[in-house]
Amino acid sequence: MPEGIFCNKTPINTEEQLKATLGDKGGKQYYEEMNNLDVDTDKLWASIQKTMKSRTKTWLEICAHCGLCAESCFLYLANDRSPDQVPSYKIQSTLGEMVKKKGKVDNAFMQMCMETAWSKCTCCNRCGMYCPHGIDTGVMFSYLRGLLYSQGFVPWELKIGSGMHRVYRAQMDVTNEDWVETCEWMAEENEDEWPGLEIPIDKVGADIMYTCNAREPKHYPEDVAEAAILFHVAGENWTVPSNGWEQTSLSMFAGDWECCKDNVEHVYSAIERLKPKRAIGTECGHAHRATVIEGPYWAGREDGQPPVPYMHYVEWLAEALRTGKLKIDPTKRIKEPVTLQDSCNYVRNQGLKNVTREILSYIVEPGYFVEMAPNKEHNYCCGGGGGFNGIGLYREQRNVALRMKMEQIVATGCKLVISPCHNCWDAIRDLEEVYKIGIRWSFLKPLVIGMLDVPEHLLPKDE
Repeated sequence: MPEGIFCNKTPINTEEQLKATLGDKGGKQYYEEMNNLDVDTDKLWASIQKTMKSRTKTWLEICAHCGLCAESCFLYLANDRSPDQVPSYKIQSTLGEMVKKKGKVDNAFMQMCMETAWSKCTCCNRCGMYCPHGIDTGVMFSYLRGLLYSQGFVPWELKIGSGMHRVYRAQMDVTNEDWVETCEWMAEENEDEWPGLEIPIDKVGADIMYTCNAREPKHYPEDVAEAAILFHVAGENWTVPSNGWEQTSLSMFAGDWECCKDNVEHVYSAIERLKPKRAIGTECGHAHRATVIEGPYWAGREDGQPPVPYMHYVEWLAEALRTGKLKIDPTKRIKEPVTLQDSCNYVRNQGLKNVTREILSYIVEPGYFVEMAPNKEHNYCCGGGGGFNGIGLYREQRNVALRMKMEQIVATGCKLVISPCHNCWDAIRDLEEVYKIGIRWSFLKPLVIGMLDVPEHLLPKDE
């Protein structure tokens, strides 16, 4: 079939293409075109032969089909232990079959793979912890997503999200001009309450370069202000870049690996241009994974590291509390049962489990913190990771997936959930909307600001 107006088989690279795809509300025409796509089987097999590494080949071959991965998968548990949700079955029936058939598959098979890759796996990597052979199905599904993207089989919203990164280098069509204007606006908006507050832009040689999630300037500009307030109170020498400020990667969710590389190189270019001593990213799990964990490899960095030390926001916040740069008024600490959502992307995948709990030791009155079960690196995905939150086609499946997190929260008896991750925050907001269990949820920044012991010289002077 010839290429349709929605560029199913090619990336979105222009504003015109992006606007056309956005104009297809809900992706109705996009999916109709997808139904007519021919699979380029020769290209698919050539891609597999070129890109499939020995690790993935070995994992597919050594899987013993023992089923021990089943109970590790929150989607298997949330879907009443349905056999088609066992991780080993999900990957063997998709990528495994694709390899066995040497890419000779049809449209129906590819659409089945698309549904499995984006509605039956969030790439949370929990299964890899429980497989006796160390097989990580999440890694293989990430690879499968890339193969599907290259053939035009990717959910509409993620096609758009990746396109926005290509066109604007930011999701949610936030331009660099929008970003700079938001920073200026937030500094001005809060200067009466926080005298001297600034959001320095393109300051060379600062101690910290801060990056964020584009949804913050788009929908939650107060988050940008809160980061500025905490840096201000802590006395940090910091800056934000006017270019390369967007840390997230919907292209990672989409499987658009070329765009993933471009995203992270754009951030690294800002680091090299501004020469900070270190970089700090916002309270976002996948942004950290894309920029700090996976990003160096996408960018071809031999040492596997970003250009400067790159911390997740929870690492900086714990450090600031530990060193006394930020002080908490003990009378304002949380004095109600509160629980914590562990983000897969920086807890399971980078081991920051103790950092968040160190923060809670400062802001929660002893005896009020209640752990979820399981927790830390064993915690379940929020239910909306890996792009699952944003895909309308699979919303019903996503809402079922939220059950596990809902049951975990209910079991704690807590009505307040701290969630230092955008995807987790969204999923917990949505599970409250779906299941109505009467909870509140929050990032760390507003909670900490509300209980700061602010030095006298930083307080507004009486008129």
